[in-house]
Amino acid sequence: MSDPYSVLGVSRTASEDDVRKAFRKLAKKHHPDLNPGDKAAEAKFKEISQANDILSDKDKRRRFDAGEIDGTGAEVPPRGFYRDQAGGPGGFKYQRGGGHESFVDMGDVFSEMFGQRGGRKRRGFGFGGERPDFGEDGFDMGGMPVTYSLTVPFLVGARGGKQRVDLPDGRTLDIDVPEGTMDGTTLRLKGQGMPGSKGMPAGDAYVEIRVQPHAFFEPRDNDIHVELPVTLTEAVLGGKVKVPTIGGAVMLNVPAGSNTGTSLRLKGRGLLDRKSGQRGDQYVKLKVVLPEKPDDKLKAFLQSWDEGKALDPRASMEQFT
Repeated sequence: MSDPYSVLGVSRTASEDDVRKAFRKLAKKHHPDLNPGDKAAEAKFKEISQANDILSDKDKRRRFDAGEIDGTGAEVPPRGFYRDQAGGPGGFKYQRGGGHESFVDMGDVFSEMFGQRGGRKRRGFGFGGERPDFGEDGFDMGGMPVTYSLTVPFLVGARGGKQRVDLPDGRTLDIDVPEGTMDGTTLRLKGQGMPGSKGMPAGDAYVEIRVQPHAFFEPRDNDIHVELPVTLTEAVLGGKVKVPTIGGAVMLNVPAGSNTGTSLRLKGRGLLDRKSGQRGDQYVKLKVVLPEKPDDKLKAFLQSWDEGKALDPRASMEQFT
């Protein structure tokens, strides 16, 4: 199994910022949108996304370091204890409950479910909540919950949409991903868990959504940041340029005399906050790009441009040397 530290090329003492920078550098290099048709790049992107999923989450990183989970996030069973974990397509993971099997991080889920269920309640269920009512034969009558992990493209999480998945038990399930779904969001699917016994209803399914990084959209809370290349002419003279947003391309006015690092805001073009119903903003950071081979006229102008020769953009750095 791959070691996430090795995959991202960071040490085991790497900070959260080191992990983030390493991941973004590799993601930009291997993102499928930038390498269309390259299966090797696609596989590498999945590998680094999985490694980042482990190391960017404090609890998962701690559990990996402790040997409780492996490089895919699957639990490492203790000696002599059986866990059934079947992998589905597209990184879709499936964990079943019941019998000699267990759940991943289901303490809060059990507390919520069993705290709301009617009937006799007894302590000591082992998940930090209360024990549900049992039938005369000593077995829980209701269906057990299951947990899944589903990876979706960034724009599906941002815009919302349906995702069809094939479950390990042969069923096909259409999941409605709500608009503004963030990485780590858990969706509850009522009645999609394990079937109940003796006519009791099925349990629920809990789907943890993992959102893939985008080639150039970088979410920060509900805001989106993007670096936009502009030509020297556009930066110096200004003008309108087309900018991609999650809702489609819009025209942005670049002020004359803009420079690399100039940040412009597109109000209300960020991600939807599902709690408040408000949208974040999109921040566009300009990056002036020169032609690969400047023509003779541009070279001649710069050679005769005395004010340009007198400009020292590094003057402010001298105080630190």
